[in-house]
Amino acid sequence: MSENEKISESEKDQLIDAQKQVIGILFEVIKRLQTNNDLDEEYFKIMQKDDKNNKRIQDIINEREENSKIVGRLLEQLET
Repeated sequence: MSENEKISESEKDQLIDAQKQVIGILFEVIKRLQTNNDLDEEYFKIMQKDDKNNKRIQDIINEREENSKIVGRLLEQLET
């Protein structure tokens, strides 16, 4: 192995930490997207009923919007 190919222990630790951060961000993104899928399912079930719960519909919309904003910010973090 040449001198340029060697990675110091400190650099290895930094790389591992960066990988852990990426995995954590991706996990959170997946979790929030899954939550939005679940909210979509609930929303469509409510919309099929004759007696619609307007407060819950608005809560679902608000939660989906918040999750989408957070996912956007998390994905921006991956770009840096």
